[in-house]
Amino acid sequence: MRREGPAGDRQDRPQEPLRTEFEFELPRGFVDEAGTVHRHGAMRLATARDELLPLRDVRVRENPAYLSVVLLGRVITRLGTLPSVHDGTVENMFASDLAFLQDFYRQINAEGHTRAAVACPHCEESFEVELAGSRLGES
Repeated sequence: MRREGPAGDRQDRPQEPLRTEFEFELPRGFVDEAGTVHRHGAMRLATARDELLPLRDVRVRENPAYLSVVLLGRVITRLGTLPSVHDGTVENMFASDLAFLQDFYRQINAEGHTRAAVACPHCEESFEVELAGSRLGES
């Protein structure tokens, strides 16, 4: 398996525009006060500020596990027809949806993707494979 190396390996590829927002579908869905289930949403790439500001939050200082709740509340830009998404929304999600979003966050913020360039051992044709599983959120 050949992984993409330093920038020198990318010179022969056309430059893709930077993608900063990624759509997702929750496994179960967030249920609002009216009983409406919201499953489709979007998450943006995190900034350094997104990762640093929650460290000042009293809830995070008292319980470091709360960091992901506050962080996800900052980077989820849309969820169904909700007017806004915040840490209170995230803390009321089902545990399976929280785990999905934590995994999704890691995938989009790691290096932008979890693909590797490979070549078929039989025909030697090159192609890319997804290393993180068949669907986002699955391990």
